[in-house]
Amino acid sequence: MNTLAQLRAGELAGITRLDLSCGLTEFPREIFELADSLEILNLSGNALSSLPHDLHRLTRLRVLFCSDNRFNELPVCLGQCAELTMIGFKANGIERVPGASLPPRLRWLILTDNNIAELPSELGERPYLQKLMLAGNRLQQLPESLRNCHRLELIRIAANRMTALPEWLLTLPSLTWLAYAGNPLETEADAAALDATPGIAWGALQLEQKLGEGASGVIHRATWQRTGLGPVAVAVKLYKGEMTSDGSPLHEMNACITAGLHPNLIRVEGRIIDHPQAQAGLVMQLIDPSYRNLAALPSLASCSRDIYTDDTRFTAAVALRMASGIASVAEHLHQQGITHGDLYGHNILWHENGDCLLGDFGAASFHATTDNLESRALQRIEVRAFGVLLGELLERIDSGLSDADRLELERLEQRCCQADVLGRPGFSEIVQELKRR
Repeated sequence: MNTLAQLRAGELAGITRLDLSCGLTEFPREIFELADSLEILNLSGNALSSLPHDLHRLTRLRVLFCSDNRFNELPVCLGQCAELTMIGFKANGIERVPGASLPPRLRWLILTDNNIAELPSELGERPYLQKLMLAGNRLQQLPESLRNCHRLELIRIAANRMTALPEWLLTLPSLTWLAYAGNPLETEADAAALDATPGIAWGALQLEQKLGEGASGVIHRATWQRTGLGPVAVAVKLYKGEMTSDGSPLHEMNACITAGLHPNLIRVEGRIIDHPQAQAGLVMQLIDPSYRNLAALPSLASCSRDIYTDDTRFTAAVALRMASGIASVAEHLHQQGITHGDLYGHNILWHENGDCLLGDFGAASFHATTDNLESRALQRIEVRAFGVLLGELLERIDSGLSDADRLELERLEQRCCQADVLGRPGFSEIVQELKRR
């Protein structure tokens, strides 16, 4: 984090990224002295309500974060920033998004947790749009012009007021990751599964070290003192109350429970009851530390693609075991009426023998378990996510794959990623195809 004193003293000349969070109520004009180099500007966590009309003087500016401020309108001056591709205005109380506020090269727009009821038609006139984060607003519909955004891959519209998914949304050729939980349109979680999940008293759990923390909650290692059975090591996830970029943490918890049992899912032992602050939480299977994340989150540059380390390599047997496991668990989820919504390498834990676990249900949504055009399209959107993952695995196989098998797997990848959504195979067919390799 940089300081205002450094900026005013001229100590930051030539930097490409500036991070200022110091209670700002006005945009510091000294920032313009960095115009020749500044590419990323992060002013999140201040008290700003406006930006200067001549912001376009920052001619190299590509990324702007202004989350957790006091804007009630997306500033029109953004539209004049010719190189601006990523905008983040989460949790501001924004009510209006003028069409003129959208820069021509917009690629990634984050407007999570605001008060937006309507979006401008100009949004669909941004041909580079790839990621659109709109969870936690008041939207009843999306602008139909978005049907023209053929590069759009990720949409988060959870926790809005939509009563139906537009038909054109389910035909977008590149749409890969979709989250819509918490809208009136959504099928409810299986109440029987939720009711059947055992309650585990908070007093029976002894929290130990923190294992990790994400947008939706904190995970601890813990000891569960089971009545009559003795203690067992478990993982405890305590959910936060805030809206995440994917949606509500409580929807995530319901999806984890409804998903049920599968060898490639982290087993849920029960729901926490009697927490002193009434915090929601789950007790889950503790994963052996030999498992590790398959990939890292996408970067600002990669936008919608995971980041793999250079030394991430597999034998064909390991890669195919992982691909088969993920296809199998995706088929299982779809049978339960769940789309994962975030089927990515960074949400997969893997072991060097090829065993793997799909986690993070923060973007999961429910759909009808009957076979109809909408449920089929929702499932085939997720098939494209699998196709992307399969391609990433194939790129990293360094031994054991014949030319003939590689060709067949590349054809499967292409079928999964084809522009015709309903022309893609379902996961039952994919599972059988992988068994033949």
